[in-house]
Amino acid sequence: MLDIALKISLALVLVAILLNTYRLAVGPDMPDRILALDTMYVNSIALIVLMGLWLNTKTYFEAALLIAMLGFISTVAVCKYLLRGDIIE
Repeated sequence: MLDIALKISLALVLVAILLNTYRLAVGPDMPDRILALDTMYVNSIALIVLMGLWLNTKTYFEAALLIAMLGFISTVAVCKYLLRGDIIE
């Protein structure tokens, strides 16, 4: 039963990543593209966690935590650059 739920979840997360890729490529404004990229980080973290559950290893969870931290920091840096034109004051 868990195997079926994992396969369905993997398929849905992959569809979400494809839709994010479309929004990243076609997005009309830069904020739309930044939000698509941030959402893609979240979906990739979900994909890595699901792969960790499917393969029953703990290494994937640590990788998901690292990607979450890097995704948050990069989103903040890009937003600061768009608002102020400079990242470090």
